[in-house]
This record gives sequence, C-alpha cells and structure tokens, in this order.
Amino acid sequence: MNPEIRDKYEVVIGLEVHAQMLTKTKAYSNDINEFGAIPNTNISVVSLGHPGTLPRMNKKTIEYAIKLGLACGCDIARDQYFARKNYFYPDLPKGYQITQDKTPICTGGAVIIKTEEGPEKSIGITRIHMEEDAGKSIHDVDVFDTLVDLNRAGVPLVEIVSEPVIRSSQEAYNYVTEIRKLVRYLEICDGNMEEGSLRCDANVSVNLKGAKEFGTKVEVKNMNSIRNVQRAIEFEIIRQIEAIENGETLTQETRSFDALKGITISMRTKEAANDYRYFPEPDLQPLFVDQKQIDAIKAEMPALPRDLFLKYTKELGLSEYDATILTDTKAIALYYEELITFTKNFKGAANLLMGDIKSYLNQQGVEIENFPIKAEKIAQLIALLDENKVSSTVASQKIFPELLKNPEKNPLQIAEELNVLQDSNEDSIKGYIQEVIDKNPSEVDRYRNGEKQLVGFFMGQLMKVSQGKADPKASNQLMREMLEN
Repeated sequence: MNPEIRDKYEVVIGLEVHAQMLTKTKAYSNDINEFGAIPNTNISVVSLGHPGTLPRMNKKTIEYAIKLGLACGCDIARDQYFARKNYFYPDLPKGYQITQDKTPICTGGAVIIKTEEGPEKSIGITRIHMEEDAGKSIHDVDVFDTLVDLNRAGVPLVEIVSEPVIRSSQEAYNYVTEIRKLVRYLEICDGNMEEGSLRCDANVSVNLKGAKEFGTKVEVKNMNSIRNVQRAIEFEIIRQIEAIENGETLTQETRSFDALKGITISMRTKEAANDYRYFPEPDLQPLFVDQKQIDAIKAEMPALPRDLFLKYTKELGLSEYDATILTDTKAIALYYEELITFTKNFKGAANLLMGDIKSYLNQQGVEIENFPIKAEKIAQLIALLDENKVSSTVASQKIFPELLKNPEKNPLQIAEELNVLQDSNEDSIKGYIQEVIDKNPSEVDRYRNGEKQLVGFFMGQLMKVSQGKADPKASNQLMREMLEN
C-alpha cells in the first residue's frame, strides 16, 4: 500500500485474550482439565449440561484470576456475581456460558510493551473476567460431518480485554507476547496458542486522522500464533483502508483468519451484546473476596518479567538485549537468579547462559530444568575466567563439554586434569614466543616492516604452541616487545 495513503489513517485495535487456567479440574465441575485426552472422555453430566445438575466454583480459578490482576496492577472487585451468556453452538451443550458480566473480577491496570519507536507504552486493561470455555468443533477429520469434542467444555478461562489503544500490528504482537510471558511466569496458563490454551480475538478499525469517531469495528478470530495475530491485523488494516478509499461501506462483522492465504474471511455479522441475553446465574452464589485473601496471594507472587528486566538493566548493568533474553522464560530467569548468588560477574554469567548453555539446550532439545550442571559449578567456571586461570576458548571448548559429562566435578579439577590452566609465568611465555618467532621468520620481517596487524597472527600461533595455556593478557605485550627486538 502507498505509504502516503496509509499515513492518512489512524488504526484502532483492541484485543481480547482468552487464557485457559492450569487447574486440575474444570471451572464448575470435577471433570479433569487436560489437553490431548481421547475426545469426549473428560466429561460428566455437569459439563454436558444435563437437567438438574448444578455447578460448583473452582476456587483455584479465583486465585489465578487475582494473581493476574495483581500482576497487571488491576483493582480487584470484592463483590462479584456470575451471569449466563446465552448463544447456540453445537459445542456448547448447555446453550450458555457461565461468565461475569457486570462485575468482572479485575478492572483497570495495564500491560507495558515496547513500541516500534523504542519507548515503552502502557496498554490499558478494561477488564479481566472469569468464564468457562466451550467445546471444540472439528471440521477436518470427517469429509461430510463436523465432529464435536466436549473435553474443553467447562475449562476455566480468564478473558483479558484491552482498551482500544493499540495502534499497529507490531504493538498487538508485543502486547500478546507480554501477556503470554506474564501468564507463564505466574504459572496460571501454559500459553500454548497452537493448542488453544491462549487465544486472541482482535477488534480492528481505521479512521481518518483527526476524526472524532472511530471507524467501523471488525472482529478477527482464529489466530493460532502470535505471528498470525500480527499478520491478520495487518491484512485487515490494509483491507479496510482500501475499502474506504474505494468508497465502500464497511460492515461490523466477525471475520476468520486463513493462515495459509494470509487473508481474513467474513463469518457473520457481529452480534450485539443484547443478543447474548445476559442474566444473573441462578445456580452460583455471589462471590466475596476479602483483603486478607488478596494479601495472601500477593505474598506468594513470583518476581515478574518486567521487575527482573529493570533489575538487570538498572542494578546489574546489563544491556536491554541481555535482559530481554534472560527474562524471556521464567526457567532461564530463575537459573540466572540462582547463578548470580554465586558470582558478582553479572555480565560473565549472562554471557555463559546465553552462549554455551543455551546452545547446548537448543542442540539437545531440552529445557533449562533438565540442564545437568548446577549453577554453583557454572559460577566456579566463571571464577576461573575472572582469575585468568583459563582462556574463554578453553573454558568453552574443553572444560564446559567435560563438565557436561561429569557435572559433579569441580571446573578447576577438570582444568588440572586436562592440563589447560593458563601459564602466566613470564619466562615460560617468552619461551613460547621465541618458538613462534623462530618458526615464522617471513612474517616477523613483514611485522617489522610495518604490518603491525600481524600481531593477531602471532598470538594465534602462540596459542597453538602453548596449547592454549599462555595467558593472553600477559602474552600480548611480551609478544610486541620481542617482535620489535
């Protein structure tokens, strides 16, 4: 699209993120909450909506919703009531969802994201409310029929509704990324979009800059990855602008995203809120949350990714890049947190974790929880480097692999067994240097005739001759002096 045309318009995006809670049982029954079970096995008369059955509140869902609200700086509602949201789908056996309408458990608050320009932006949250999931209609197994799996019916959800303050597909991408990171840190949702445990609907509209009213809102569904959220929104922005430029009238509707074609497809005109015929849920008692309960949950909250990011950049002096990598997953952050209790070389610890350790994890296809070397041993390896007892090359290529094979050993013990401790003795180093000079007379002549960059070549030869044991810091100046003489 012509940048000048696009620049005429303002994009308005609001996101609704649904996160399935990692509870053992469903929201209002004792049915097992488990992904991947045989279809229609995690069900009962309650989740099937049989007449005469009554729901019972899962307290863990309340705790998880409060955790998320506290993490986002929300106000936690003390008095809450549940409602029925009525609509018909084949995978909704009761014909309604139990949800929260007038009294969401969390209101206000925000999620902080990075913007394309660099500075941070606060994405306000309208509400977070609890509800139950519907089942799943499956269209691609049987050629003629749609199949229904009701294992998901009744699984507890929180829905996080943002304010319409997101202004680009990249901001939307960053926002969902932060939400996913947050629920994973809190361990209330696994965040696996490909499994449907984290889902996102986007409300997108465009209007001419300076207009007093927003444009016609279109809802986009069925985005099974954060990247596809970005792709769907970007397509929809261009589609709406082109429609307006061509004099077409946009319709408030719900559209589906086709990931293979990269386009959105109209599903239905958008239902209004009154179509759902909300009314109070008669089978669940009102819920009261007292301050004592909130304080107890707050006391158990883990360090959050933004808090750790600020700690690493402001207190430990790491770069924003390093801090972003280290806080990307909770497990990596926890390992780093343990590691820096044994060493004050924060940068060295970050380098080893982001370098050799992550490389090993990626090659072996394992998570940090299964990494065999204890943080204390890695700190001992860092100490060897800090004390110039081994070079970084030796630490990476010889000691670290041996430590993986024998994680109970001390890095110093391994260095001694491999005979790779650095030699800082001046007489020994001079002997190595003389051997290099004797073996490379033509390069020595070139160096003395002005090709001073050859010092790198000589240092490389020195490492070969000394088998990596010559201390580079002690060797560099001696090398220059002996070459000059």
